[in-house]
Amino acid sequence: MEDERLLLADPTRAAPAVSAWEKLGIDVVRIHARWSTIAPGRSRPTKPKHFDAADPNDPGYNWSALDHAMGLVRGAGMKVMLTVTGPGPLWTSRRPRLRDPSYDPNPVEFGRFARAVARRYKGMVTRYLIWNEPNQPGWLEPQNACTRRSCTPAAPHLYRGLVRTSERAIHAVDPSAEVVIGELAPIGGPARTSRTPVAPLAFLRLMACVDAKYHPIRGGRCRGFKAAGGDSFGYHPHPKLRAPDEPNPDREEAQFADLGRLFTVLDKLTARRRIRSLRGGHLPVHLTEFAYQTSPPDRAVGISLSRQNRYLQQAAYIAWRSPRVRGLTFYEWNDEPVYRTGPGPKAYSGWQSGLRFVNGRPKPAFSTFADPFVIDLPPRRRTAQLWGQVRPGGVHRVTLLRRRPGQSAFAPFATVMTNLQGYFALRAVVDPRARYRYSWAEEPSSGAAAAPEPEERLSGIVDLRARVPRSQRAAAPTR
Repeated sequence: MEDERLLLADPTRAAPAVSAWEKLGIDVVRIHARWSTIAPGRSRPTKPKHFDAADPNDPGYNWSALDHAMGLVRGAGMKVMLTVTGPGPLWTSRRPRLRDPSYDPNPVEFGRFARAVARRYKGMVTRYLIWNEPNQPGWLEPQNACTRRSCTPAAPHLYRGLVRTSERAIHAVDPSAEVVIGELAPIGGPARTSRTPVAPLAFLRLMACVDAKYHPIRGGRCRGFKAAGGDSFGYHPHPKLRAPDEPNPDREEAQFADLGRLFTVLDKLTARRRIRSLRGGHLPVHLTEFAYQTSPPDRAVGISLSRQNRYLQQAAYIAWRSPRVRGLTFYEWNDEPVYRTGPGPKAYSGWQSGLRFVNGRPKPAFSTFADPFVIDLPPRRRTAQLWGQVRPGGVHRVTLLRRRPGQSAFAPFATVMTNLQGYFALRAVVDPRARYRYSWAEEPSSGAAAAPEPEERLSGIVDLRARVPRSQRAAAPTR
């Protein structure tokens, strides 16, 4: 789960939210360590005198909000993955006269900040993510270097320097920590202005200083190239309006259904040692931010509430099915408020992808988040994959239930045990006219005497008669 606005800026609502996450079986929470809110001199063009940026105990640093969020999450038994990200204070820009702190950040200063973060939280954080969405303006600029006649991508080269300094700084403090690079947004476009976002696959190739055919580039910003590397790769596969199994035809972009495209580019670059895989082999992938905005409230780029419910379950299934994917982080718990900042999509500014509306009222997807259920039935087939998860994790006996036409109630037709993470999968012949759900109960503790009989719980219902564009059907909300 990720909701940094709630954790870092709304402490009165953060504690009950974290408690609810624990009950839902959330195991990892992503939090931002944002440079500009922690380091001093946010609007100053010069570095504060005597400030030691590598020392987390320097009195110029303000860790209070992050410390509080970390304490809440870890106190509830969940792990933290920390995104060490800019923009930084204005003085960290190498062009401070532009008054844009995200413009050309100094990689040496970022390395010092990363070292301070790792020194402060060593032993509390096992996974550090390097810079949020460096292929998007506002996080890192310029995206492109432009003259009167043309623009060429700049952000990939800036990011390479940021990764090189911060990865070394974190590993110097904590050699066992996992450093996650990438953190790319899934879309971009042709370089037309300095703020045009760079498409993720083009970004990766240029970060590695190769052309579209993977031939090395030796001139310009690639002169004297030294590869950046990490222990794993982070990615934000937001599909926007696409279903999670609906491919994007743009070959330079990669949304949820295009993860194979992303893996191919990563593997070519690591095989050529243009990006270093510090633990050897293929870079594991964490999907560290993923969501669908909903309408209501966002009537510009939101999907219906029923689609959000279906798509989140499908996405969890697709991520589980890929052995390359190590985790899926949902963004966010509560909708952000809607702000009108202009016409069209700007009339719905903010991010409205929560499991709950801004007032805390649950959306339909909330009811299936803890117990997703997907039946993957290819067209004109009778054998399907029945998949689900029981949260919190642990080993459970799951009973698959079926209700055929003319039957008044669901009846058992198979049982299966979950793994330690609560997942189950079963291939079985199904009735395309039937409805399916599953039931489970908490397994009694070993040696427990006279323990009360656990209450049976039920998933949502998958109706195989429902028409879907492809093969995957997901459970309807339970309430």
